[in-house]
Amino acid sequence: MNNLSFNAFRIRNDADAGYRSGIENLSLADLSPGEIIIKTAYSSVNYKDALAGTGQGKILRQFPLNGGIDVAGTIVESSDANFKPGDEVLCTGCGLSETRDGGYSEYARLQSKWTVKLPDGLSLRESMILGTAGFTAALALYRMLQNTQAPELGPIAVTGATGGVGMLATDIFTRAGFEVHALSGKPERAEFLKSIGARQVLPREAAMTGKPMDSARFGGALDNVGGTTLTGLLAQTAPYGNVASAGLVASHELPTTVMPFIIRGVSLLGIASAGTARHIRDEIWQKLAHEWKPAHLAAICTREVAMEQLPEVFTTMLTGGSFGRTIIKL
Repeated sequence: MNNLSFNAFRIRNDADAGYRSGIENLSLADLSPGEIIIKTAYSSVNYKDALAGTGQGKILRQFPLNGGIDVAGTIVESSDANFKPGDEVLCTGCGLSETRDGGYSEYARLQSKWTVKLPDGLSLRESMILGTAGFTAALALYRMLQNTQAPELGPIAVTGATGGVGMLATDIFTRAGFEVHALSGKPERAEFLKSIGARQVLPREAAMTGKPMDSARFGGALDNVGGTTLTGLLAQTAPYGNVASAGLVASHELPTTVMPFIIRGVSLLGIASAGTARHIRDEIWQKLAHEWKPAHLAAICTREVAMEQLPEVFTTMLTGGSFGRTIIKL
């Protein structure tokens, strides 16, 4: 395979030509080190990928690297006895398109310590409809349940509900027995959100109260927005409910008080999916393949594109025009 030649979406930043990205022809020698080589089947597009691909966010810590924080495919070569050629595997986060080459490549080399064997119950395509977005949503549910979140506390608010994490969270939390109230600034998508499990669809302003404490409206929340939205969710969460923070689409700042924490015992949980411990990662993927598997993956995947279309997808996502999950077929 040493003479293998293939295409990849490469991101560069140097003194001569500056920040740029595009499809290049590579060989295996160009890829980051690792024990496993896969023939890539699918990847996906996350907000972080759009930031990295355009240079609008400081995601990559070294250059050049292939983009794509998610990847799924079939092993063609392995020096780790736990993996063999023919195994179907996936990898999300874990340094992809940050410190090592990512999944926007016809072949990828992975570290076995972060590579997950595709669970029974999921196809390679389904695993990338989920990808980092689905894993993040499921990790939020996992951490909330660890901290005694229960349906009896009240509905779960999901902000940014028409994005990838929001849609998948709506489906996953509903599958787990929770009532989901989806918050969105796109009222034209209300019926779609109800079709994938949302009991109610609320305007995004429903999360913004302007008070340090307000009536307890939600049993808990998964927030993808940050800023005053997260502040308002904390102020409206029932006693001993959990608010999981998974994104900062609006702002990285949090103007709040300690009152929700010391008066109602509300917990704010940080959801850092990229570096999740391996044993938790394996457990969550098993749940995503079985009891937490979204019932509407086909509908949530709103677009399937080729690598050549990535720049267009990035632009749409960063200008607020994306809807659902976009996957890349390699």
